[in-house]
Amino acid sequence: MTVTQTSASTTSEFVSRHIGPRPADVETMLQTLGYSSLDDLIDTAVPADIRQDSMLDIPAALSETEALAHLRALASKNVMKTQMIGQGFYDTITPAVIRRNIVENPAWYTAYTPYQPEISQGRLEALLNFQTMVMDLTGLPIANASLLDESSAAAEAVLMMRRANKKKAKGKTVLDSNIFPQTIKVVQGRADALGFEVEVADLSAGLPEGDISGILLQQPGNNGSIAEHEGIIAAAKEAGAMVTVIADLLALTMITPPGEQGADIAVGNTQRFGVPLFFGGPHAAYMAVADGLTRSMPGRLVGVSVDDAGVPAYRLALQTREQHIRREKATSNICTAQALLAICASMYAVYHGPAGLKQIASRANNHARVIASSLVAGGFTLASQSFFDTVVVNVENAEQIISAANEAGINLRKINDTQVGVSTDETTTSDIVKTLLGVFGVELSAPEGFDIPASQVRTSNYLTHPIFNTISSETQMMRYLRRLSDRDLALDRTMIPLGSCTMKLNSAAEMESITWPEFASIHPYVPAEQSVGWRELITDLEGRLTAITGYAGVSIQPNAGSQGEYAGLLAISGYHASRGEAQRNVCLIPASAHGTNAASAVLAGMKVVVVKTAADGTIDANDLDAKIEANKDVLAAIMITYPSTHGVYDADVRVVCDKVHAAGGQVYIDGANMNAMVGLAQPGKFGGDVSHLNLHKTFCIPHGGGGPGVGPIGVGEHLLPFLPGDASGSYTERDGVPVVATAFGSAGVLPISWAYIAMMGGDGLTEATKHAILNANYIAKCLNEHFPVLFTGNKDLVAHECILDLRELTAKTGVTAEDVAKRLIDFGFHAPTLSFPVAGTLMVEPTESEDLGEIERFIEAMITIRQEMEEVLSGVYSIEQSPLRNAPHTATAVINSNWDRKYSVEQAAFPVSGLKFDKYFPAVGRIDGAGGDRNLICSCPAPEAFED
Repeated sequence: MTVTQTSASTTSEFVSRHIGPRPADVETMLQTLGYSSLDDLIDTAVPADIRQDSMLDIPAALSETEALAHLRALASKNVMKTQMIGQGFYDTITPAVIRRNIVENPAWYTAYTPYQPEISQGRLEALLNFQTMVMDLTGLPIANASLLDESSAAAEAVLMMRRANKKKAKGKTVLDSNIFPQTIKVVQGRADALGFEVEVADLSAGLPEGDISGILLQQPGNNGSIAEHEGIIAAAKEAGAMVTVIADLLALTMITPPGEQGADIAVGNTQRFGVPLFFGGPHAAYMAVADGLTRSMPGRLVGVSVDDAGVPAYRLALQTREQHIRREKATSNICTAQALLAICASMYAVYHGPAGLKQIASRANNHARVIASSLVAGGFTLASQSFFDTVVVNVENAEQIISAANEAGINLRKINDTQVGVSTDETTTSDIVKTLLGVFGVELSAPEGFDIPASQVRTSNYLTHPIFNTISSETQMMRYLRRLSDRDLALDRTMIPLGSCTMKLNSAAEMESITWPEFASIHPYVPAEQSVGWRELITDLEGRLTAITGYAGVSIQPNAGSQGEYAGLLAISGYHASRGEAQRNVCLIPASAHGTNAASAVLAGMKVVVVKTAADGTIDANDLDAKIEANKDVLAAIMITYPSTHGVYDADVRVVCDKVHAAGGQVYIDGANMNAMVGLAQPGKFGGDVSHLNLHKTFCIPHGGGGPGVGPIGVGEHLLPFLPGDASGSYTERDGVPVVATAFGSAGVLPISWAYIAMMGGDGLTEATKHAILNANYIAKCLNEHFPVLFTGNKDLVAHECILDLRELTAKTGVTAEDVAKRLIDFGFHAPTLSFPVAGTLMVEPTESEDLGEIERFIEAMITIRQEMEEVLSGVYSIEQSPLRNAPHTATAVINSNWDRKYSVEQAAFPVSGLKFDKYFPAVGRIDGAGGDRNLICSCPAPEAFED
C-alpha cells in the first residue's frame, strides 16, 4: 500500500516538535491500520456531518522566538508598581529555589493527579506538608489539599455548614459585612442557584433574628481590623449555628487561630506563601475543619497508610468523597485542586520555618503600625485601631490620594469616596513606607500603639514537625525537592496514557513567560491602564478559542473544568428565566458522562435525570425520547461529552441536539475531549449552545500534580448576556449573572495556552488532532487481540482514546485492572485511566505528543503483562503469587537476599530488556488503601514511623 506523507512535514518547526510521530512513523502506523493517508483515516473516523467546512480562522503560526517576543511586548504594556491594594491578594517573594525547582521544573508541573499513589509519593508528601501547615496555623485537626480560590472556598464552607447542621439545615446563612466584597458576591451566587437565604449583617452588633444554619466571618476583616470573634462565635453556637472563619494564614502566625476560638471551619488563601499575584490566580485555597466533619469536606485529602512491606506511604484518602464518584448525589463539584500552587506554598513554609514565617509577618505588621502611627500623628483618623497588615485611613478625597500614590509608584485600594486602604506585605520596605507617607504629606513616626489586642495574640506553637525545622540552606532545599521529584513519575520521564485527561507536551516555550514579573506581579484590582498587556492577551485568547469552538463568545473566568460546567449551566438557567421559563430545571445526563457533569448540575440548582447508555456506548435513543417526553415542560438542558466518554464519535450527535432543542432545552457539550475535535469539528456549529474547555488538557496548561486548571466557557449568541458576572469590575457586570471566580480566574497560566495556539496556528492545531486520533487507533489496533477494545465507531475506529476491556480476563485469571495498573509501574509507566467509564477496564489516550518509540514501548509492556496473565491462567503461579498481584516492586524488595517468590528478580524488576538501561523504581510497594481509611492520619508522620 502506498501511504501519502502527512502534511505535518511542511508545517512549522514548533508543530513538528510538538507532534511526536515523524513522517516515517506515520507511514508505518497507517500501513498497520490499512489507510493510505492520514486524511483518509480522519475522514473515516470523524462523521462527515459534524466536520467544519473551513480551516480555523486564527492567525498564522509563530515561531518560538516570535511568540516569546510577542509575549514580551504584551508584558511590557503592564505597569509594575508597588502593590498595596490588599483585598485578599498580597505581593510576596517566591524563593528562587522554589521557582526554579518546582514552578519551572517539568518533574513537578507535568505530573498528574496522584490517583496512582505508588508513583506519586513525592508530590503527596509535599501536599501532606501543606495540610500539616494549614492544620497547625488554623488550629483545626483536619485540612484538605486544596481548593481553588478563597471566595469559592468560602462558598464551599457555606454549603458544608448547611449539610452538616442537620437541625438548622433550612436556616439562613449570615455573612458578616466585614468580608471581602468578592467573596460575598461568590457566596450570594451559589445561594441564588440553590435557592437558600443569605443575609449580610454587621455581626459585631450580634446575631440577626431567625434560624441560622451558619455564619461566615473574616479575620482580619475587609477593613483590616482584628476582631474579637469569641463572643459572636459563642452566640452562634448557642443559637445552633455553625461558624466558618476566613483567615489569613500569615496573620495566624501572630493572632489566635480560628480553631482556638471555637470555629468549625476555616478557609482562606495561601497565595502570600510565595505564590505570585498572577493577576488574581491560580492560588491554592485551603479548608480546615473540626473533628466529625472530615467526610463532609470537599476537596482532596492526603492520608498516611502503609505499603505491602509495612513502610509508611501516602495516598489520597477517602476517595469515595470525590465528587465525580458521587455524581448526582454530590455535595460539591470540586474534583480538582491547585496542587502545584499548594506544593509551592508548603515548600515556602518548609524553607522559612515557623521562625521565618513569624519574622515575615512581624515585619509586615510593623510596617503597618509605622504607617498608622505616622498618619495619626499627621492628623488623619483610622477606621480601626487594631490590624495585622491593612490600615484603612479616612480622607477627604480618596481619588486624589490614590492618584497621588499612583504617581509615586504605589497602588492603594479605594474603599469608598472617603476611605483608602493600605496593605503591607513581605515586599514592603522602609523606603516604600517613606514614599507612601509622602503621598499623605506626613512625616515618619515611630510605631506607637496599634498592638494586636492581648486577647488575640497567638500563644500556641505551630509547625513543630521536623520537616519545618530542619531545612534552612538552599542546598538542603534543592536536594529535598529533587529527592521528592525522584519518587514520582511525570511526563518528563514517561508517557502518561490517561484516557479523558490528555497529558500532552507542555513545551518550555509555552511555560517560559508565566514567571516574568510583568505578568506575575500584577494585582487583579489594579487600574485598567496598568494591565493593558494582560487584557490584550486575554481578549486575544478568548477570540482564538471562539474561532476554534465555533461559538459566539468565550469567558475565561472559570478557574477549573468543574467551574466551567457550573458557569455554563448557570448561563442556561439565566436564559430560561429571561424567557419566563424558570421552571425548566431538569438536566439530562447520559450514564456514561463525566461525573462532574451531574455534580455541577446539582450545584447549579438543577434536577438530574440519567439517560441510559446503549450496548454500543451511545446514548440509548429510546430512553432519551422517553426522558425528553416525560420532562418536556421542565427540560433545561442535556449534558453530553463529545467525542463520548467511550472514546467514540457518536454519529447521531446532531439528532440528539435537535431533539433537545425541539423540546425547548439547551445543549451543553462537555469539552473535556476537545483534543479530538480542534480543527475538525466545532461544537458551536453542530448543535451545542455552551461548552466548557479544559485548557489544562487540550490547550497545554500542565496538570501540576492535580492543578492548576482553567475551564472557560464558549456560548452561542443567545447566551452571551449570561456569561459569568464580575467580582472586581474587570468584566462588565450584569444584573442577575452570578460570579464564578474572582476577576479573570486563573489568569496567570493563560500565557501557556496563548503560546500553544499562537505557535501551532490553525494548520498545526488540526494536525495535532489528526495525530492524536492516529496514535489512539494504532494502540487500539495493536492491543485489540490481547485486550479487546470495548467501543468503536465507524470501521472499528476510535477517536483520541480507547477502552481496553479486561473483564473477561479478570473472570478467568483473577487479575484485575488495578493489578495491571500497578504492574505497569514496573515498566516505568503511569497507568491509563482505571475503571472509568466502565468498571474493569483501562482507558488509554496517548495524545499527539508521543512518538512511535514510546507508543511501542507501552504496547510491549501491555503485551508482556498479557503473557503474565496467561501464566496465571496456565497455573505457572496463582494470582496471589504472581508479579501482577505483587506489583509494583521496589528496589528494597528486589535486593532482598531472602527472595522467595515463584518468579525471578529479573522478571519482577526487568520484565523487558530495555528497562536494564533506564529503570524507575517506586519508593513504596502496593499501598493498603482500606487500612489508610480505617486509620485516618492526614498530617506528617513522625520520623520514627519510618525507622520502625
